[in-house]
Amino acid sequence: MNYISQQAISQFIDQSLHEDVGDGDHTSASSIPSEATGEAQLIIKGQGILAGMELAEKIFHQINPHLELKILLHDGDRVKNGDIALRVKGSVHSILKAERLVLNCMQRMSGIATLTHELTEIIRGTGARLLDTRKTTPNFRMMEKWAVAIGGGTNHRFGLFDMILLKDNHVDYAGGISKAIQSARNYLQKTGKNLPIEIETRNLQEVQEALQTGGIDRIMLDNMPVDMIKEALAMINKQYQTEASGGITRESILEIARTGVDYISVGALTHSIKSMDMSLKAVRGL
Repeated sequence: MNYISQQAISQFIDQSLHEDVGDGDHTSASSIPSEATGEAQLIIKGQGILAGMELAEKIFHQINPHLELKILLHDGDRVKNGDIALRVKGSVHSILKAERLVLNCMQRMSGIATLTHELTEIIRGTGARLLDTRKTTPNFRMMEKWAVAIGGGTNHRFGLFDMILLKDNHVDYAGGISKAIQSARNYLQKTGKNLPIEIETRNLQEVQEALQTGGIDRIMLDNMPVDMIKEALAMINKQYQTEASGGITRESILEIARTGVDYISVGALTHSIKSMDMSLKAVRGL
């Protein structure tokens, strides 16, 4: 996961806090003495795969390095209602400043990790690998792809800069499969960039044209029924990596995986998940 760096995480936290806190947490400032200390615990109110714990720790400590954290659960752990993921102790103002950002990140990341884990388990043993997509929340892609990895999935390209993926619109604007591939290859030669090329195909004719043109790394089989995927795989005959994509559901993914395709990309991993419920609650009686 080379897209994750300490600098990128720190920048994300700063931007998120600026959005949420602005010129100050006036609710806490107006109701709680600035020197007040306390303890809180993060309570799981759902079930599934936990994600975002490492990020939560970084959020708390970037806000206040003097906060004391007791980490009880870790990224990738299976959790259930009532589990305590962590306890935090120290400045009440700092705890409250971190609360919503920690919860927002962990709830969504855990929902993504949970769905990813469920789909990965369905196709286990088939040889197919589950991929995410660019169908992510703006400015939160790093965390969503991180959650996919925690759930056992494989990250596709991070953005437009680290792979050439010639999709239907590129093919149509370029004038066809062959022209799109040739243009991409010429571009790489001209610029000296070393990027993999993937071509999206919508039917067997386009698969054949991609094979005749060559010079690619992966062929995407988009929105094809299972029988057509099987025909396409027979035509490709393992000359290139293959990826099935488009409208794949929990009900259809196993049959697609059993065709022998190398990868299955599912946009729903990041655009249609249910967040895991959790809350950060004050521990009273200190």
